[in-house]
Amino acid sequence: MPERLAETLVDLWTPLIILWITLPTCVYMAPMNQAYTLTTGSPLELSRQSEELRILNRSKRGWVWNQMFVLEEFSGPEPILVGRLHTDLDPGSKKIKYILSGDGAGTIFQINDITGDIHAIKRLDREEKAEYTLTAQAVDWETNKPLEPPSEFIIKVQDINDNAPEFLNGPYHATVPEMSILGTSVTNVTATDADDPVYGNSAKLVYSILEGQPYFSIEPETAIIKTALPNMDREAKEEYLVVIQAKDMGGHSGGLSGTTTLTVTLTDVNDNPPKFAQSLYHFSVPEDVVLGTAIGRVKANDQDIGENAQSSYDIIDGDGTGLFEITSDAQAQDGVIRLRKPLDFETKKSYTLKVEAANIHIDPRFSGRGPFKDTATVKIVVEDADEPPVFSSPTYLLEVHENAALNSVIGQVTARDPDITSSPIRFSIDRHTDLERQFNINADDGKITLATPLDRELSVWHNITIIATEIRNHSQISRVPVAIKVLDVNDNAPEFAAEYEAFLCENGKPGQVIQTVSAMDKDDPKNGHYFLYSLLPEMVNNPNFTIKKNEGLKEDWLLQNNSG
Repeated sequence: MPERLAETLVDLWTPLIILWITLPTCVYMAPMNQAYTLTTGSPLELSRQSEELRILNRSKRGWVWNQMFVLEEFSGPEPILVGRLHTDLDPGSKKIKYILSGDGAGTIFQINDITGDIHAIKRLDREEKAEYTLTAQAVDWETNKPLEPPSEFIIKVQDINDNAPEFLNGPYHATVPEMSILGTSVTNVTATDADDPVYGNSAKLVYSILEGQPYFSIEPETAIIKTALPNMDREAKEEYLVVIQAKDMGGHSGGLSGTTTLTVTLTDVNDNPPKFAQSLYHFSVPEDVVLGTAIGRVKANDQDIGENAQSSYDIIDGDGTGLFEITSDAQAQDGVIRLRKPLDFETKKSYTLKVEAANIHIDPRFSGRGPFKDTATVKIVVEDADEPPVFSSPTYLLEVHENAALNSVIGQVTARDPDITSSPIRFSIDRHTDLERQFNINADDGKITLATPLDRELSVWHNITIIATEIRNHSQISRVPVAIKVLDVNDNAPEFAAEYEAFLCENGKPGQVIQTVSAMDKDDPKNGHYFLYSLLPEMVNNPNFTIKKNEGLKEDWLLQNNSG
């Protein structure tokens, strides 16, 4: 206890204590009855015990003393007089001796065994111990025999306001949604005071805000903290520091106080629409970009946070709605524009899109603030890419007779550079597809010529690959397959299918078939083969044998015996 407070208390309480001690009002407390058992003995002993019993059982005997209270934290140069014990047996003589026992007897409280005055010899703290239970006894000064039954009494430690309120759970943190209405409850705090809550106002607390106005208010008795301004905006200020005071003595002057801090954080609500950072975006993309490639990003900023800031993106208009798409990047909160279909610089060189960003989670309380969406224009310029040559046909089919002359032109392929700055084209044959080098090609005009003779009977088809290369950029090449069909000419004589040997019995009959013959031809005429058979000239005039067509088989002829 600071010296100044001690001095103040001494000045305040000393006159009151003196007045209190001198008051004539007394409190009578009936003595505790005590039973005595008489024992047999000498007549003298029995007479003495009978006298003592008579004294102890006298009616209307009892202890008399002032009320027993002692002020806590009080100390002075002399022990503090707490009160005086007195029994109605005491005629003022010195034959009675007072004895004190119980809590603190001899260590905290001392009794004058002659006068019965009780003094506190130590400074007391009510918050440490609020009351002491003691026992008073009056005995004969000479014989120490009890004159009255012992009586129990209590000395109460009277409270003074020596403890300031404390916020045991501080500092505090609380949240409240932004844009809350006036008087929205935020939280409540509690302070404790160690002083006596039932005596005086030492523990009667009143709460107030020292810092944090005009944003918040506090109920003086319940310490419920509320918003004091409507529609506080998190985007303007998110966090507030409130200093709260608890003051005892009902908040009156001279009371003790304690403080704590409360940090109030405004939580986000969706009260802001998305807004594109710019109204017009420009992107460029090569015409040969791979499908699905991201060609640009647009972003609509939202002052809200978390899910309240999430937006979906859509293409709502424009001349490229079928070629492009936009998706939402949940992490970056922006829209990614991607290519859906191939581009062709030579067909269309630019596109215009109208994109929209709209909040996903709408708070109906703020719908009156307008649509929670925004639009922007996107210009996409297609850049010319150096594209490879394009053949006039995806495949070529050529036909050539097998007896075609060497170096004769058997066909032609054509290709062009699709770029605006058209490059001349050179043609070549992929020799991996023409290992025998049977064909050549004119590098300038793509005419294919015959380099070696053809034989349909050896190979009917020749499949080669023609390469077109840009002269200005040799890395730009294209390939096309060319199928060459060799057409037949009649360049092969018929051949008998086998070596024939015929036998005829000497008694053979005229007209008997002695052999069937057939022939084959390596050529492949369009209408099929038709062979004419005859005997050798030297046998034409032989009357014994003739040959004629077999009517059953088209290609077979019958050799017959004419002699009998």
